[in-house]
Amino acid sequence: MHPYLRLFDFKQKVDYKIEILAGLTVALALIPEAVAFSMIAGLPPLVGLYAAFMMGLVTAILGGRPGMISGATGAVAVVLVALVKTHGIEYVFATVILAGILQVVVGLLRLGKLIRLVPHPVMFGFVNGLAIVIFMAQLDNFKHNVDGELVWMSGEPLFTMLGLVALTIAIMVFLPRFTKAVPASLTAILVVFALVAFAGLETRTVGDIASIQGGFPPFHIPGVPLTLDTLTIILPYAAIVAGVGLIESLLTLNLIDEITGTRGRGNKECVAQGGANILSGLFYGMGGCAMIGQSLINISAGARARLSGIVAAVMLLVFIMFGAPLIEKVPMAALTGVMIMVSVGTFEWVSFRMIGKMPRHDIFVGILVAAVTVLLHNLALAVLIGVVISALVFAWESAKRIRARKYIDSNGVKHYEIYGPLFFGSISAFNDKFDIANDPDEVIIDFKESRVADMSGIEALNKLTERYRKAGKQLHLKHLSEDCRRLLSNAGELIEVNILEDPTYKVAED
Repeated sequence: MHPYLRLFDFKQKVDYKIEILAGLTVALALIPEAVAFSMIAGLPPLVGLYAAFMMGLVTAILGGRPGMISGATGAVAVVLVALVKTHGIEYVFATVILAGILQVVVGLLRLGKLIRLVPHPVMFGFVNGLAIVIFMAQLDNFKHNVDGELVWMSGEPLFTMLGLVALTIAIMVFLPRFTKAVPASLTAILVVFALVAFAGLETRTVGDIASIQGGFPPFHIPGVPLTLDTLTIILPYAAIVAGVGLIESLLTLNLIDEITGTRGRGNKECVAQGGANILSGLFYGMGGCAMIGQSLINISAGARARLSGIVAAVMLLVFIMFGAPLIEKVPMAALTGVMIMVSVGTFEWVSFRMIGKMPRHDIFVGILVAAVTVLLHNLALAVLIGVVISALVFAWESAKRIRARKYIDSNGVKHYEIYGPLFFGSISAFNDKFDIANDPDEVIIDFKESRVADMSGIEALNKLTERYRKAGKQLHLKHLSEDCRRLLSNAGELIEVNILEDPTYKVAED
């Protein structure tokens, strides 16, 4: 069970005051993230802020997971870096629009359910790696700029930063024990903000990163030529952005499902993410996807409905248009403390207790996914590696399960009763079960406890048939399930062998 599951009562009714306050907290936390990600991609800060507004608003209204927050993300920013350097910002907007179209198509084709293929050890590794990444990202806030280089703070600035971060964490830990009337994270931000303002403390603020002053996102059709060459340039980037965005969004959806004990709609979220990216590209945004850190801030504040996401997006725009001078004074220490608590809450601490109880290959997959996430900061690649390795391990383990019980009946017919699936991984072990040279003239292979799973299995049967035919012996297949018969039918004349019927045998449905 995820650590957050122990912190909330999910039977409570939606509290609109909590929704609004949670949305305000998320809006404050979105600002430094959006600015940082846009700068990573080599784009102006407002491009990231506009993306956070548009992504957050559209997915909050139309998405398949109430309470989940979307915005500009690091995974998308990393993909766009090369495109920005080689072709400029206009191609970024075109890429984001095309990525959105691809995501809408995935949702309409109902392919969101493919996220079910992600095994639990991969989820453990993904979440743990993400928690470490979130924590490590906060360490940059303990550095300051000296002659164009970031160096670690020392002396009074460091102690001030540490003290304010510790105060933020303390409020978030102890306040919920006394009251849950207001989100602890928002209270911590306001208390630290007030302390810095009234005490005149010198510490790093949001405004030290970049100015967030701007207007309403302008409608803007990307200034790129509508040619095949343009499509050739942007399609690879768009496909990666679409894939990374959907993987992160659907994994976040699954995580929030686990925390809240409810179930989101993956295909609807795909369509919403796609629509949000299309509008983001048309309104001067860099695109994005679901944000796990901000989503957990929202959920930890008690939000369960769409209102919090709408409030977060609207308040972000209000900050950009009207509140920039005030918001730029928010201490980064407060936001750093909030994100550290998010990383602590995100980490699956229960995974340590599972070491020694889980299969070794599951533990390996979890550690590998976490390591790739931390080292490469590529969540989608980490998940894909984990899924591929888990699939190979499953195929290997399944291949070892095929067995055969052999006996000769009173009529001199030899029976092979097969146990386990016949597929590409188990073909070698399957062939080793037969003794063609010493078998009698008539042989029956019984698949009552087995099934032919793929065309590799059909080909194995075909070769086995040929070997028996060359030996002048007759081969029969018995107890084939309906899906096996369909495979045989699709194979046409590939296998010419008698299939014995058993009128009393019925195949159990999946």
